[in-house]
Amino acid sequence: MAVTLTRQFLPFEQPIKELYEHIEENRKLASKNSSVEYDSIIGKLEENILLKRKEITEHLTPWQKVQLSRHPDRPYTLEYILKMFTNFIELHGDRNVKDDKAMIGGFAQLDGKTIMVIGQQKGTNTKMRQMRNFGMANPEGYRKALRLMKLAEKFNKPIVTLIDTPGAFPASKPRNGGRGSHCQEYL
Repeated sequence: MAVTLTRQFLPFEQPIKELYEHIEENRKLASKNSSVEYDSIIGKLEENILLKRKEITEHLTPWQKVQLSRHPDRPYTLEYILKMFTNFIELHGDRNVKDDKAMIGGFAQLDGKTIMVIGQQKGTNTKMRQMRNFGMANPEGYRKALRLMKLAEKFNKPIVTLIDTPGAFPASKPRNGGRGSHCQEYL
């Protein structure tokens, strides 16, 4: 249960952060002093993290639940796809204008059966978030999703959608690309 140095902790997660810091301290001590057994100490601290995480999440306020749902280190669509499905083949483009990087989708396998999976990807760092427009789909993204849904229908494949959206991209020209009609049609 390694923690990266870039892990962000919310204010109510501070007890967990302190446990991670204790683990790092013990790992540093273990690398300097091999005569002392630190594995059991580290194992106990890792168990304490799981217990503390469970204790904290059982007593969250409504606002803390919102904060947790928006956690910067939470998994995103591609991570879910890679964990839940096998043989994911991403399909690109709306066959009209261009590919919207905020909308991802393609064929994958779930328990040996082929399915279509569609979702919005925000990105895991600033560069990726900019490339994916922070997960805010443009009209071509909605057309892409519709194209993938029709493709799944054509081959009689079930569709799994993963929704993690801030909404459509609020362009200065809302009619640009038919955004309103696309949202209406696809919803």
